[in-house]
Amino acid sequence: MAHYVIIGAGECGTRAAFGLREKGFGDEVTLIGSEPVAPYERPPLSKAGLAGALQPKFIAAPERYAESGIHLRTDATAINLDVRNKRVTLADGAIIAYDKLLLATGARARPFPGMPESSACIRSLRTHHDAMALHHMLKPGRHIAIIGGGFIGLEVAATARKLGADVTVLEGLERILKRGVPEVIADAVCARHRVEGVRIRCGVSIESLNEADEKAGITLAAGDVVEADLVLVGIGARPNVELAEKAGIAIENGIAVNAHLQTSALDVFAAGDCCSFPLDIYSGIRVRLESWRNAQEQGNLAAANMLGTGEAVSAVPWFWSDQYDMTLQIAGLAEGAVTHLRRDLGDGAFILFHLDETGRLIAASGIGPGNAVARDIRLAEMLIAARACPDPAALTTSHVKLKSLLAA
Repeated sequence: MAHYVIIGAGECGTRAAFGLREKGFGDEVTLIGSEPVAPYERPPLSKAGLAGALQPKFIAAPERYAESGIHLRTDATAINLDVRNKRVTLADGAIIAYDKLLLATGARARPFPGMPESSACIRSLRTHHDAMALHHMLKPGRHIAIIGGGFIGLEVAATARKLGADVTVLEGLERILKRGVPEVIADAVCARHRVEGVRIRCGVSIESLNEADEKAGITLAAGDVVEADLVLVGIGARPNVELAEKAGIAIENGIAVNAHLQTSALDVFAAGDCCSFPLDIYSGIRVRLESWRNAQEQGNLAAANMLGTGEAVSAVPWFWSDQYDMTLQIAGLAEGAVTHLRRDLGDGAFILFHLDETGRLIAASGIGPGNAVARDIRLAEMLIAARACPDPAALTTSHVKLKSLLAA
């Protein structure tokens, strides 16, 4: 019997394991996860997780793995990969032979320089264990300082305010959400946080972090000190490439794969947050995406290609963030856009359309209460995938349905 092994039991790896079964693979499947619990969703960690959910949101009921013939090994860490002899060595000494291997090792929180490895009051958020530890600090009367004005930092800020904590966000760049979010949408998010009582300071430089008497201090370059009961470091993620790199697999801003998610090693694939791949719809530029949907889609694609279908990555990148009652959604990559058009949807919701110099729609960004922008962002995503060059006047006119532009 063939043995397919998946290292990494997050969204991507778990989706690949079940995808193999759904596509008819009847031989052995082993899914290896380093955490001591069954695979779970990570997006809820900054919301329900911080609010005190005792159980993570499982990707699948724990009993389904055995029912599907998937050998799930939790609390197991792969420490060596021998691509020549097709063997994986685990920290407990076990050696697992494979016929095909998927690396879905994900990413970990990027540490702040000088950040202590273990601290009760200076932490990051990446796991359910992290969320449980942070929850006990998010109470009325507590001051939470967040380093980083990206998605994770702002989602934590929103949850912390809902729980009654005082919140300060420190961002080194001139505005929040600098990476990939248009300024006008970032301004709307910033305004909402300030209405909720969050203090946001941009353009600040941090000299050092320290802790004493169960409190943390952030010394700024300007000389002042921000004192807090808890410091949350949310400055992005770092792909987990060490296992692949040690095995001699090519690395380029993550584990480098081709359009079929194949690495430079025979019968070794990589998918999800840990890998960079060429995106044909954007002229083959190599990207690495950290998003729930990309992890899920690439898990399915990796399963298909491990079975030899030869499908190429074709999905349009998509991101979202929930903060208070607002949802922000982005489809596509706006880099290279020269035209930015706005469509107002009512109730404060709006969408920006980003076109390149040829008039082609390459991205759409929207924000509004609840699911106010979801339908139009989905239609925009389909227009992007079709490489459409829609009429700019029609994009900005709310009574012209995007569905009609797609049909055209």
